[in-house]
Amino acid sequence: MKVSTLDWLIIIVYFIFSFAISFYFSKKAGKDTGSFFLSGRNLPWWIAGTSMVATTFAADTPLAVTELVAKNGIAGNWLWWNMVFGGILTVFFFARLWRRANILTDAEFVDIRYEGKPAKFLRGFRAVYIGILMNAIVIAWVNLAMVKILKVMFPDLTIFGLHQIDILGISFSSHLLYVGIMMLFVAIYSSMSGLMGVSITDSFQFVMAMTGSIALAYYAVKHIGGIDGLKESLSGQKWIFDFIPDVGSSTETAGSQAGGVLKLSLTALFTYLGVQWWASWYPGAEPGGGGYIAQRMMSAKDEKHSLFATLWFNIAHYALRPWPWILAAMVALVVYPQVADKGSTYVMLIRDLMPSGLLGLMLAAFFAAYMSTIASQTVWGTSYIVNDLFKPFIKPGADEKYYVKVSRITTFILMFIALLITTQITQISAAWQFILVASGGIGLVLILRWFWWRVNAWSEITAMIAPYFLLFFLISKKYGLGWSLSNDYPVILLSIVAWSTFWWLVVTFLTQPTGEEKLKAFYKKVHPGGVGWKAIDEKLPEVEGDKGFVLMFANWFLGSLMVIMTLFGIGKLIFKNYTLSLLFFAIALISALLIIKNMKKIGWKNLAE
Repeated sequence: MKVSTLDWLIIIVYFIFSFAISFYFSKKAGKDTGSFFLSGRNLPWWIAGTSMVATTFAADTPLAVTELVAKNGIAGNWLWWNMVFGGILTVFFFARLWRRANILTDAEFVDIRYEGKPAKFLRGFRAVYIGILMNAIVIAWVNLAMVKILKVMFPDLTIFGLHQIDILGISFSSHLLYVGIMMLFVAIYSSMSGLMGVSITDSFQFVMAMTGSIALAYYAVKHIGGIDGLKESLSGQKWIFDFIPDVGSSTETAGSQAGGVLKLSLTALFTYLGVQWWASWYPGAEPGGGGYIAQRMMSAKDEKHSLFATLWFNIAHYALRPWPWILAAMVALVVYPQVADKGSTYVMLIRDLMPSGLLGLMLAAFFAAYMSTIASQTVWGTSYIVNDLFKPFIKPGADEKYYVKVSRITTFILMFIALLITTQITQISAAWQFILVASGGIGLVLILRWFWWRVNAWSEITAMIAPYFLLFFLISKKYGLGWSLSNDYPVILLSIVAWSTFWWLVVTFLTQPTGEEKLKAFYKKVHPGGVGWKAIDEKLPEVEGDKGFVLMFANWFLGSLMVIMTLFGIGKLIFKNYTLSLLFFAIALISALLIIKNMKKIGWKNLAE
């Protein structure tokens, strides 16, 4: 592989254009924290939604999909496709509520929903726990994937002629230091422009990343004789083309292979499709919305834009985006059958098959995917640190321009912490599983806090810390059962969800509820409606709570069906099964029309305007 002058020119133009966008929006972002973190609450749905998709399209994503396809075929993607059910739940139940809340971060929700010392503690704890610790871990595993990409594309890369440099007693590889330089560039443009600049840059980067992914899939499939050639090359492994996994006996592990076919145990199937999507916190797939997803919903023009932004995100994330990666992953199985690190084979296709010019586009696309995620994670994490820790606890009462200045400085600090954590992580999948089990049980609280008045700050605090007590016992070889996250993940998650749910419910009923006046203020602001607020609703006859929950549940079912049928319809079209493709698309279209009809009946409030 040789990176030509044209390739480098494309990469340089990409960096210049990204910086120019940030420079253009820097003055507007510097007005106040509302402009910096929420773009003045004026994002149209297509920019807010595309920014969500771009953030979830990180450097590690196509590599992870390649590994899933290599191990379990197309059906292996159900390990993350299951989260569509939670995503669509957010669309129809929570997107409008987040916009109405009129807050700066999802951690600030604590301030309008709860009261007293427990609420203050919870807000600060969430800022540190999620905004710093969890956020830095996410950035670290994205960094790790980018290091892998650079190692394949530029194996002899050095810095000052060295392959490794020790800084403050910590060893940094030359590839990681170059990732650090990219992080510095991201820190500069994200700290300049705030969310508006990041979101516009995200949209540009998403289009670029998808263009590169589609181009790679085209050249990869062409290299082995088209779709027919792909089918023939993998004719002895037809299980790879299956969209639905087989269900094995209950004694099998989470994702064992029998003769190549993915065999999910009944326990694993129940965990992935029935529990994980609503029970655990995960960046980009938080139950009820949260993190940078909530940030984009709150930055939308109104609640209609908030809902459509989140709907577009779920369609693009689950139905449109995976297929170029899946096709390239299947070709990689044919071209590099003996390579042990299947994730790296995706990068090898870029190295070996992309012509001059398109190679530069693909490298720029990878940089775009990486940088859009890092930028969004840092702006979101910084919003926690400044708005929910620094502003209320460390230096309250300062002017807005001072807080914007602190926000920009904090962006660099957060990235430095993430770079240090990157040196300590060796497996991305282990980090994923740890976050999912460590947050097992919190999801139900994040959902019910909107729709049940009795949930209080102690409920959330308990659900956040309870998993660690059982997790230590389950995985400790010396003091516990010695279970393994990789082999016993489903049963570990189910155990922790049951444990956490039991304890947060017990604590909820043993502690005092949030004061009635606070609950009334929240209900007046957000209008959640539903039977869980009946006790408060009866005392506020002048407030019209949301209605039409039957239609909302219908839309949740129809929305999930629409996304899955679109996903399958595209796949069947690619593999030339035109009859099934038309059937799936017809079901998706009918679902969409019914959703539109239901939304007209439900109506809009736009209370936050």
